[in-house]
Formats: sequence, structure tokens, C-alpha cells
Amino acid sequence: MNRKTMRPFARFVVSALAVALFAGCTGKTQDAAPNANTAGSGKGPDFSKRVELQFYMLGDPPKDLPVIEAKINELALKDLNATVKFNYISWTDNSTKYKLLLTSGQPIDLIYTANWFGYQQYAKKGAFLPLDELLPKYAPKLHGFVPQDMWNTAKIDGKIYTVPSTYKEYTTGGFIYREDLRQKLNLPKPESIATFEAYLDGIKKNVPDLFPLASGFNMRNYMELTVDPAGSFPYGMTAPYAKPREMTAYWGSPEHLEGLKVAKRWADKGFWSKNVLNEKELGNNLVINGKSAALFSHNPSMFNDMNTKTQAAHPDWKLAYSPFPFIKGYATPVTPIGNGFAIPKSSPNPERAIAFYEKLVTDKEYNRLTEYGIEGVNYKIENGYYQMIGDSKSNGFPREAMNGWSWRNPEYMLFDKGYDGVKEIFAQLDKIAKPDIYSGFAEDYTAYQAERAALEQVSKQYLAPLEMGLVDDVEAGLKLFMEKAKAAGLDKIQAEYKKQWLQYLDEAGIK
Repeated sequence: MNRKTMRPFARFVVSALAVALFAGCTGKTQDAAPNANTAGSGKGPDFSKRVELQFYMLGDPPKDLPVIEAKINELALKDLNATVKFNYISWTDNSTKYKLLLTSGQPIDLIYTANWFGYQQYAKKGAFLPLDELLPKYAPKLHGFVPQDMWNTAKIDGKIYTVPSTYKEYTTGGFIYREDLRQKLNLPKPESIATFEAYLDGIKKNVPDLFPLASGFNMRNYMELTVDPAGSFPYGMTAPYAKPREMTAYWGSPEHLEGLKVAKRWADKGFWSKNVLNEKELGNNLVINGKSAALFSHNPSMFNDMNTKTQAAHPDWKLAYSPFPFIKGYATPVTPIGNGFAIPKSSPNPERAIAFYEKLVTDKEYNRLTEYGIEGVNYKIENGYYQMIGDSKSNGFPREAMNGWSWRNPEYMLFDKGYDGVKEIFAQLDKIAKPDIYSGFAEDYTAYQAERAALEQVSKQYLAPLEMGLVDDVEAGLKLFMEKAKAAGLDKIQAEYKKQWLQYLDEAGIK
């Protein structure tokens, strides 16, 4: 994904929500369209019954989604005797809503997946249908398009449960900040925790109508720069890249206390709103709309998206980006299961669903329509570059407005000229790239499910306020959290998690 910045503990909370019971269900069908493909002629799959596919994504729908949906349905009705209803799971409380969708038995034909959003856990618990037999029969072109090593990455217990993304990118974190303000005020370039704090200090002092930092403190990003970036796990665990078997507890450590003190200091300086835990507007938009000056997070592609929208709305502003890997010395590319689409067990139309998804990925008309909108209306191509028509307010379907990160096809992708900078960053990251040894791990929390649920509540009540700097006595607050966490079963959880992690390393041959 272009992953959106998740609030503190989102990674833990997401994995905590996967559950064991998933119900199947049936869906209504309609009469066949006159031009539908049928199996009666022996020419292919039986699509003689017209169906409506329910398609679920994360995020919020673009304004012109009904227009794009209508165009797609014209194509899908002709090609597959199907229509599609595009649904969105808003970023607000998305983990809970996602869980409810998958546990309610509601008919859903395709749903977004990601390793950082609990894909492995949900697959292990039976949320999704295996695709191994569906792909070669109903989506042979898609089956051949995705490289075998990527299919292997998507396997859980030997079965494929999601269609992985084939676009190679990096979603490593980085500082995003208003470069025009930095230059105007002669502030340091954010390239470390210290220089980022100095930048935020300068904004607070000189631009009082802006909150220096959108979305508040981000402990995971702080850990990336101070502990070991790739080795932060749920339940306050960490394992360094160079020595992954040396998994230790971060929660309650001196390093954890120091990070919480940084959060408290930044909160006391007024770097973010005191109402940060209840903030509904995305940090991205807070920067684009001129309410905040920086983000303590985000990847190169998201930076480019923000920069494009900012330039369209405020041509005199300039955003800049300092990737964390340049600071820490190495980067790991996004795993293919960083974005994907699965067919829930409740799907009444799995064959049609995978056939439609094949169209999204491999058919140029479907792909570009859902990624960029209507050429001549939403965008134009000049000298090979994507150019949005109008601006982010007047254009009802900006680039990748549907959040279609999963079905990007490198052969059809269009980039604005500003993306040349992202490509340059990717080229530099390629030079310091290391394999991702973490994303293949699939946790099984069956043995400590009750403890996890209890720990989730404790974390929300006692740790989240600490991470936002909202607790006056940090040491006492951390002590109280650790007492409550241990009472909830933290020691048992950490011991079992570490056991599974070491077993994964053994099976993967990782030393």
C-alpha cells in the first residue's frame, strides 16, 4: 500500500482482530444478459447468471466513483455478465469494520488484504478462499502474469489466499515537511530525531497558526530510527535485522522510556493538537490543507501523492522528504503481500470474482479506468507523463483515487513528472536494499487469544496516551501500563510469540 499512517498500536490492534469463525453465505443472482458468455457452448466458464460483485477497499471513495463504476459495469456486463459495487472501509475504525465484514457472513466477493493489515492471521483462521484451483481455470492470464515467487510469498500453509501486487516499490518511512517554510525560516533539514525536533521548534515559534506535526507522535517510526527499523513487532517486541533470533521486549525498557519522554516533550511544546487521539482528519490532509507542517511518517509514493495535491492546491508551497533508510543504512522492498485482494469465504461468486480481478490487473482499459479515471476528463498524457486535469478540488478522480494499489500493472502505469523524484529515491534504495525477512511470518494466537484481547484494551487505555505525550508522569505511567499489561497476560503472549518466531526462522532457513 501505499500504506497510510496508522495510529499507534494499529499494527497490534489489526492482528488482534482476526478471529476463527467465518461463515459462508449465498447471494442473489439475476437473469443472464443477452450477450453473456455461457458454458453451454463449451467455450468457457458458465457465466450465464448475471451477478453483482461486492468489492471492498480501504479508504474513502473519490467523488466521481459512480461515474467510473458505471463505465466499469458497462465493460464487465459485456465481458463477464456481471456488475460491480465498489465499497469502502473508511480509515476511521477500519480494523473493527474489516473484522465485522469478514465475520458476519455478509456476501463479499473481493476484499483488500495486506501483511500489515493481518492478511496472514485472517488466512490462517479461514477468512478467505484458497485460490490455487480458481486461478488457472477462471483467471489463467492473471495466473501467468504474477511471477511464481510472488505466488509462493502469498501462500499460507501451502495455499494461495490473495493475489499479490507485482509493482516493486518501497514503503519505508520518512520525514515529510514543508520545505518552503524550512527555507524561509532557515531551519535544519530533518534527517534525524534531533534535527526533526529543531525543525518543529522553528515552525512552532515562527508560524503559530500551524500545528508543527500532523497526527502526533509515532512510536513505530521513532523505533525505526533508534532501535532497529525492520524489527518492530506487536506486543512491544523487537528483533534486529542482523540478529533476528535475538528477540527482546521493547516495552518497559530504558529505550522505551526515553521514547515516551520524547513524546511528552514534543506534546508539551504543542507540536500537535491535545485532541490528537480523537482526530478524524488524516495527517496527509492536515498538511495539504495547511493545518500542519510535517508528518513523522510515510513512504516515497505517498509523499509524491501529497506533493502533487499540494502543488495543485498551493503552487507556492513545496514539500520535501527525507527517507529513513538513508539514515539507518538499508531498506527492504515491499513484500508482494503488502497489497493484495482475496476472495472471502462468504463470496457467492468466487469464479466471477477472480475473473473480474484478472480484468482489473491485465486489461489496459479496466486498469487505467480504475487507476486514473477517464482520459480527457480526469487526466491527460503529455510527453508520456500523467497530468491531472484541474486540481484536487475540481477533479473528481485524481490519480489512484480508488486506492487501487493492489492491481497496479507496471506495463500500464502512468506517472506525473514529479514521480521522477520517487523513481530516483527507489534507485538509491535499490543500492542499499536487503531482503525482507519479516513479512513471511504468520502468527497463530490461538493459545493466547483471550490475553491478546485483554492486552488490546490495556494498550488503548494506558499506552496510547503515553505515546501521545498526554500523561504527566511518564515513568509512573509506563510502570502502571506494564503492571496492567502483565496482569493481562503480556509475559505469556511474548513467550509464545517468540517461540513461533524462532520456529519461523528455522523453517525459512534464516540464521
